[in-house]
Amino acid sequence: MTYPDLITGSLLCLLAYLLGTIPFGLLITKFRGGGDIRSAGSGNIGAANVTRVIGVGAGVVTLLLDVAKGYFAVWLVAHYSNENVEWMAIAALAAIAGHIFPLWLGFRGGKGVATAAGAFLLICPTAVVVAGLVFLLVFLFWRYVSLASISAAASLPLLVYLLYAPGLAPPHLVSIGVAFAAVVIIFRHRKNIERLINGTETRLGFRHDS
Repeated sequence: MTYPDLITGSLLCLLAYLLGTIPFGLLITKFRGGGDIRSAGSGNIGAANVTRVIGVGAGVVTLLLDVAKGYFAVWLVAHYSNENVEWMAIAALAAIAGHIFPLWLGFRGGKGVATAAGAFLLICPTAVVVAGLVFLLVFLFWRYVSLASISAAASLPLLVYLLYAPGLAPPHLVSIGVAFAAVVIIFRHRKNIERLINGTETRLGFRHDS
């Protein structure tokens, strides 16, 4: 990683982390008069819980903004690093870490699925699209957002490896980064996994926006 220099690259990745910390779910819920989303539903600040507590419209906006912050964080690093994919992979991890461990919320944030999708979209868009289809199919069949998220996260490292470029495997740092992100996201779903095994996981129920 020779471009940019270490200091500039580190500052860009710090910026990626800070972008990741923006708690859109929390802000949207408060703006809509729903109070602190961390005290409602599952207590998560992500789109699924916002949908349960506030409604589909607010959930969709949260989802899009969480994807956008991951994308923009990596785009900034790509723009100022001459599209150095290794720095982009580090920035992707930084943005995901920001969402999961936000400084402003005592390092207790969301599960990182939407932010990860946006963050890796610039690195391997085809893999992210296919992982999105995995999410959609699993969700439509079983109606569990958690199971769909776990399935998509688990599939992403293999998809990135297979679809990174025709006939080319991704750089090692990209493979390591996407695998690490998948492990962290799945670990963040550990309580959901326990409930899925016990048959007590809640399927996503939609409510209309008021």
